[in-house]
Amino acid sequence: MIKAWGQHVEFDKLQVQFHTPNEEEVDFACEFVETFIYPELELLNEKCSKMSNEERLRSLTLVHYMAIGCLRMVPRIDSKEIENLVPSVAPYGSKYQAQYSIYAKEPKFKENLRMRLLIDIGKLIDILAENYSDDASSMKTALKIYSLSSIYYGVFKHDADKLHKHFEAAKNSFINKLYGERQYPRFLMIERITLQCERFSLTNFQSLTEIDKQVILKLFELSINRYGEVRKKKFSVNYLFTNRYIFSSSKVRRDAQGYLFSVLNRYLFSYQVIVDRIIELLNSPGEADHDQIKGCLYILLGNHSFFLPTKHSWSMIEKLWPAMARTTHAKKLTTQRLLDHINETIGKQFDTQALIEDTNDISRKAAIDLWKPIEENELEARNILRQQRNEENVKSYINLMETLNSLLRGDSLTWRQQETTMSLMWLLLQKRVPIPSSCIRTFVDFLVHDNVELRKIAEEGIAAFCRMQKPPRIYIEKTIDEILQRPVNVDQCRPGDRDDNLWITINDYKPPKTQKEWEETCFLDKSFHGYYKWPKIIKYPINKRERYTKENMPQDVAILYERFIDKNFINKFTQFMVLDEEKGKISFDARRFNMFKGLFRNYGLALVDNFIERLYVLIHEKTKEKQEGSHRVAAEIVAGMIRGSKYWTIEMLDELWKKLIPFLDEVCLNLGPETLSYWASCFKLGIEDEDPRRMYRPIEYLRSLINTHATGNTFLETSRWYLLQTVTNFEWRVPAIWCFINEQAKELLDHPYKAIRERIAIVLALSLTFDVTLPNGQSTRHPDANKFIDMISERLQQAIEVYEKTPLANVSGQVVEIDPEARKALNFIETVIQLHTHLFSKCLQPIKSAIIRIFPYLCELESIVANDDFIRKNLIVSRMCVAMSYLHKPFMEALIEQLEQACSSPKWHARRAAIEFVQNMIFCNLFNARPYAQRLRQLVFKCLFDEQFEVRTVASVSLSGFYQCGYIQINNDDLKYFRAMSKTSYFTKVDGKKVTSVENIVKRHGGVLGLCAIVLSSPYDIPKYVPEALMLLCEHSHDPDLIQKSIKKALSEFRRTHQDSWHEHREKFTEDQLVILADVLISPSYYA
Repeated sequence: MIKAWGQHVEFDKLQVQFHTPNEEEVDFACEFVETFIYPELELLNEKCSKMSNEERLRSLTLVHYMAIGCLRMVPRIDSKEIENLVPSVAPYGSKYQAQYSIYAKEPKFKENLRMRLLIDIGKLIDILAENYSDDASSMKTALKIYSLSSIYYGVFKHDADKLHKHFEAAKNSFINKLYGERQYPRFLMIERITLQCERFSLTNFQSLTEIDKQVILKLFELSINRYGEVRKKKFSVNYLFTNRYIFSSSKVRRDAQGYLFSVLNRYLFSYQVIVDRIIELLNSPGEADHDQIKGCLYILLGNHSFFLPTKHSWSMIEKLWPAMARTTHAKKLTTQRLLDHINETIGKQFDTQALIEDTNDISRKAAIDLWKPIEENELEARNILRQQRNEENVKSYINLMETLNSLLRGDSLTWRQQETTMSLMWLLLQKRVPIPSSCIRTFVDFLVHDNVELRKIAEEGIAAFCRMQKPPRIYIEKTIDEILQRPVNVDQCRPGDRDDNLWITINDYKPPKTQKEWEETCFLDKSFHGYYKWPKIIKYPINKRERYTKENMPQDVAILYERFIDKNFINKFTQFMVLDEEKGKISFDARRFNMFKGLFRNYGLALVDNFIERLYVLIHEKTKEKQEGSHRVAAEIVAGMIRGSKYWTIEMLDELWKKLIPFLDEVCLNLGPETLSYWASCFKLGIEDEDPRRMYRPIEYLRSLINTHATGNTFLETSRWYLLQTVTNFEWRVPAIWCFINEQAKELLDHPYKAIRERIAIVLALSLTFDVTLPNGQSTRHPDANKFIDMISERLQQAIEVYEKTPLANVSGQVVEIDPEARKALNFIETVIQLHTHLFSKCLQPIKSAIIRIFPYLCELESIVANDDFIRKNLIVSRMCVAMSYLHKPFMEALIEQLEQACSSPKWHARRAAIEFVQNMIFCNLFNARPYAQRLRQLVFKCLFDEQFEVRTVASVSLSGFYQCGYIQINNDDLKYFRAMSKTSYFTKVDGKKVTSVENIVKRHGGVLGLCAIVLSSPYDIPKYVPEALMLLCEHSHDPDLIQKSIKKALSEFRRTHQDSWHEHREKFTEDQLVILADVLISPSYYA
């Protein structure tokens, strides 16, 4: 068995052996069941009323488990099958069990136990419901037995599902993606066969019979009724006692509902048995039994496996949905919550069902190949049936829509019911069958309804109508050779910038002057086209689309047109939209954007004038509470205009932008912190996923924003740059724009206003995003990141020199003068730090050779920003971004050279920053930095004996990290070296006098720090070098304060990290070492 562990087997050689129960085993099982089940059934029939709850439950439990064990052997009850639940040419279920033998002989009982259980347990349930409804446990067990008699044939669905989950989990653990073929062990194959057999058993007997129908009806009544014992109690007798019965009653109903759902899941279309009863209860006038209504609603709510309201039956939905919408029993809070939950579930689960069912030739051929040729009479019967079903579906759909619409138009519904009804109507919208005109009018009218929720649903409805009514696009197919009118070798295309993809960028693009040129231009909206290579055939729509005019406008289209051409309606509609959201919860609404996009796409310029007039009113709103909402609505309308006009003619677009540009200029003068994001969303949604050549007008407008002279208003200037960022939607296809942005922005790196500088840093990082190095490819059209950063490095060096030479502030008397050149230099430094950080979050390939070359300056800046916490933290983050990046070999080698240069800087701040960076860089590049371990070891050792205390301390931490992660191994040579250096005498004689030598103290301190690094490199164990290093540190109890502090810190950390496991770690020390260590650790001068 051990040798075969994990070995796979071939499926054809599995040789499964099934156990078939022999005759003796079958006879014994039948005798066993009859011996024990009949006495319990007789006891329950004759003495039920005399039995205690515990005795009754005991008998039912015995019957329950015997039923589970034997019902696999008991055939289905012979009963008439219910026909015409759904009209069908072929039968949709079989009343015969799968034809395979599982017993050596047919089991024989005195009678069909299923029928006996249905009769006896059915009577018992009636008695319990009427007289013993407090015995919830017995009732639950009885309901289990009753439902098992109908649906159980040896396998529970939840058991099969559990087995399936276990099988999938086990199978995934054996998948070998590298090998590519299925290789599973034997036990997994056996489990799969078992699962298949169980699934096969679950699909037997899916057609409904009269007996099953009676079971469903009985479970339904139990699911909605309160029981006799509860009704007999009076609340005035004993409140607690009565509530116990109420609880039992509701629990029984829930149990009955669960078993009802199991039966309904078992039999195809069986839900139709209870639909009429549910509709009758929902439509019942006056004060109906509240518990019945609640039970009915819980049945509609269903569970995770059964949900009635979305079943695929238009005739059922036609009756059920209006009944739910208009029921008069939704007054109580509990029933209203249930209805809300049902409506929410409908919204999540409802898929638009086929109104016109059809089967294409491919599907018919596949069916014939899979099964057998279809006879002509079958095809004719099928066509007749399909035609009848389609006509009935369409009729039901139209009736349903008109019924829901008449309910909305009437006065009988509450606002909550109106919301439910309208949401149901919105879910039913589709384009295979014309929507009734009355429904379209309702959606339009409700755009100005007093109820905000109804207005929102109406907006979604109008967006859907516009989408259904849009004229079709005309697609053509061409090769890239035909488009460019020259041959292109597609197979040899390399990624990035090429001659054959220049035409799809905005570079050198000349807008067409005639409508014919405009329509013939090949626009490709998705940005992936042409970057890597071209498809063999390019399918794209011609830049032309039919638009509705008054002369050719269908009635359903005219309804929308007539309302939106009305100025008063637009004014009222936009006023409501302004007030729709509460302050603090206002956000750009993509739903409204889609609505306006559809309106302008379908109706063209006809609506523009009225909306433009209203837009000016919105952006000049004087009421403070309405200003934010007004700008939001205006931005949604303008975004819809820009996006909806993509297929307009040149003349129409020219006329639109003649009106839009002055308006947008006005917007830019009235922007505020609360409204800026709306206009950014406006441009983003207006131009995203579009060909930049098609959108050259909005691109040109955005570019013009930074061409204008400074207004003196910092926020407005920042806002313009913020809006310009939306061109990132075009990605690599607007290189000329990125070059222009880069040229303009780099002149503002030292701008006096911080907000502008912060925005410039982000925009510059974005402009360098698409300068990428590709395998066998190139990026030549975008700003060159290396050249740009090298230019920044030169200016940064000059700024550092200016700042160090000139003090930022001169104090003469009581007047503080800020030096403008120093201030300008500091502004530039701060912006460069932010730009460097943003490069790593915005760029696709942030690590460039120029990034490595600028690194020493990032270390030098440490001394300049030491007194400004905000800039200093940004500087640390900017260096950390480099450390956390994956560094290829050329970059790693160049960066180590820069680190060596920085560690030789005369500024100790730069040396400390560089050696601190080394540790983080190695941790993030541990594997590709292995070849440089010796160089970095020398660098750390050099800094360990630096003249500056802070540099030495950080070098010790870095060395400890290297030891701990195994980048550098602790060896005997290191220990000897640190021992020798730590014993350096720090006294020397000058003119015969004994004085302290600073140089020797540095050497001695460096040796001690090396020993500390060895000790701290092992926080969880005690390697062989640690005890000796600790003993050496203990010898320095009388050293100068500088050294003592480092030793105290190291010993304190050692004590903290080892105290939990000290009983194990102490065994690595000798007795003498433990005595010395205890003296030092307990000593008041060393105790942490």
